Amino acid sequence: MTNSLRPHGQYRTPLPPAQQPAEGVPSPRSPQSPRAASGAAAPGAKPAKQRDAFFDNAKYLAIVLVAMGHAWEPLKDQSRILEAAYTVVYTFHMPAFIIISGYFSRSFDMRPDRLKRLVTGVLVPYVLFETAYSLFKRWAAPDPTHPISLLDPWYLTWFLVALFIWRLTTPLWKLVRWPLPLALAIAVLASVSPDIGAELDLQRVLQFLPFFVLGLVMKPEHFQLVRRREVRILSVPVFAAAVVVGWWAVPRMNTAWFYHRDAAQDMGAPWWAGAVMTLALFGCSLLLTACFFAWVPRRTFWFTALGAGTLYGYLLHGFVVKASEFGGWFDPAWTHKPLGEIFVTLAAAAIVTVLCTRPVQRIFHFAMEPKMEWAFKRDATELARERERARA
Repeated sequence: MTNSLRPHGQYRTPLPPAQQPAEGVPSPRSPQSPRAASGAAAPGAKPAKQRDAFFDNAKYLAIVLVAMGHAWEPLKDQSRILEAAYTVVYTFHMPAFIIISGYFSRSFDMRPDRLKRLVTGVLVPYVLFETAYSLFKRWAAPDPTHPISLLDPWYLTWFLVALFIWRLTTPLWKLVRWPLPLALAIAVLASVSPDIGAELDLQRVLQFLPFFVLGLVMKPEHFQLVRRREVRILSVPVFAAAVVVGWWAVPRMNTAWFYHRDAAQDMGAPWWAGAVMTLALFGCSLLLTACFFAWVPRRTFWFTALGAGTLYGYLLHGFVVKASEFGGWFDPAWTHKPLGEIFVTLAAAAIVTVLCTRPVQRIFHFAMEPKMEWAFKRDATELARERERARA
């Protein structure tokens, strides 16, 4: 693809057609509804690319599980059943998100417009929300000594750092011969390397890397495989077995393994346990992620359009969860009873659902999708295309 016009006498090389930007996960950049995707087009214009309801449904359901898991954290220590459910959910909810992120990053390259979207849609929100969360902790915890540092992500902003780094390395993963084994080797090495430290949450970036690379190498037919009827049926006993294993493992296993944020030595385990657990959890996560995808609906539902706003729900629900925790809202005894746990679960799902809606997106659009035209040079191809449209 060329970024400039090349005159040859009075003729010029035709401009490349405008391309649909690569979709990320979670990403607010795509149309929110089928109507937005299929609006009236100019005569002769190429129709807008239709969104796949399956992926929007998967993103919405995954973000609901993320919010539920965060709401369970203050309650799970007093309920073995809840902690078992927490363990199962943490085995696959972020891997599912990251696999879809990789899948929709397959077309990413170093083209100027895509780099610009990476900066405005991932890096700038990270800077804004990492600062906002740090200030929030100072005020709400209260913890006036909590540092404001872009090198040490707090709470859930690590995902934006990871997504930024993963996207930048996408061309490399498309170049190497065996990307997934290489990514797994890097994850294993990270899990036995306590010297990596906490900067940019690199342990998580490296240990979750195989899921992103897996998404990069996946094809549409791979998702079709897990959406077959026999897989849906088989996934029921697999999930049931996972809950039983999770219940059994609660007093025997450190939950921190599922966060992928520490080396084995940091958790008091021998170095070789890092390699074993990284590979074992990768296999378990893939199995449960496949079961999750098998039950994601393929049709359009009322929540399908919310799948395009999951970044809003992800970044904003953390304020609600932490405010509830700092404010002692999880302290009453009734919240630790079965009915209280169900109420907290439903409340978390409802709150994150509201935070993915269009009104919320319009309010926080300035932070999630800043245009920042003042910060970037205009791309030569874009300028030339505008001149051609003006002459038409």
